[in-house]
Amino acid sequence: MRVFVAGATGALGQHLVPGLVVAGHEVTATTRTPGKAGQLREAGAEPVILDGLDREAVIAAVQAAAPEVIVHQMTALTGMRSLRNPDKAFAVTNELRTRGTDNLLAAAAQAGTRRVIAQGYAGPGPDKRSGPLKTEEDPPDLRPIRSAVQGPAAIWHVEKTVPATAPEGIVLRYGAFYGPSASDVLVDMVRKRKVPVIGGGTGVWSFIEITDAAAATLAAVGRGEPGVYNVVDDDPAPVADWLPYLAQVAGAKPPLRLPAWLGRLLAGEFVAAQMTSARGSSNQKARKELGWEPRYVSWREGFRAWVSG
Repeated sequence: MRVFVAGATGALGQHLVPGLVVAGHEVTATTRTPGKAGQLREAGAEPVILDGLDREAVIAAVQAAAPEVIVHQMTALTGMRSLRNPDKAFAVTNELRTRGTDNLLAAAAQAGTRRVIAQGYAGPGPDKRSGPLKTEEDPPDLRPIRSAVQGPAAIWHVEKTVPATAPEGIVLRYGAFYGPSASDVLVDMVRKRKVPVIGGGTGVWSFIEITDAAAATLAAVGRGEPGVYNVVDDDPAPVADWLPYLAQVAGAKPPLRLPAWLGRLLAGEFVAAQMTSARGSSNQKARKELGWEPRYVSWREGFRAWVSG
């Protein structure tokens, strides 16, 4: 098929584009950075320099490519930074999830593209309430935090708009990414003991290794009913389990432990809430309907492969 990948040089796109090409698809791939066009061409894709917030340019690029499938991976996530003010840190990504999503959906409608696959979120909360693992029936019910209002609204915009607008609209809720080119800065921070366990580390996180996330996305190109899918591994785990383990496999000292009040003071309310109130997600729907299963069923083996690699 003809596949248009918007945001093709991000952490996931770097693995998705070669996978699509190997699978025999004809790929048009976008980047905002002219210097990255060469890597897309080397991967076998036709590169397009494109700002996802430029509506007319997006429509023109999609019409020229005439894709049967659009994959929306546009973000501006460039490594970890201070999350004391998430809305400021993720301002461009929030725009790409709102205006950028609308631009791609308008382009899809004009080009006659039926299937649109968009990046959702199943990473750590902060969730409003504790409970069992979240399924696709659970909305992104994040606890309101003064400095993190726009982000949850942008995530919800993707979830409600893509399936409602595209004839075959799919949202893939990815867990917390790790692996090649995905979160190397996290390992560096853990080695420097800059990532503490806050408030007992009771928040439950769902992870997904980056090549496993790309494989799920590739699967969704050709199968799966419209709707939302959680793309996570089989092993949701509290921070108190996975963070000391990551430190161990990285050859670092155990992480510091801070009471919740001090964690809020030093790291901000958003990070403290992620550490204490996040809920994990179930991947059963994606396994069944996409015919996908993660190579790394647990972050335990995935972390070892990531850090040693």
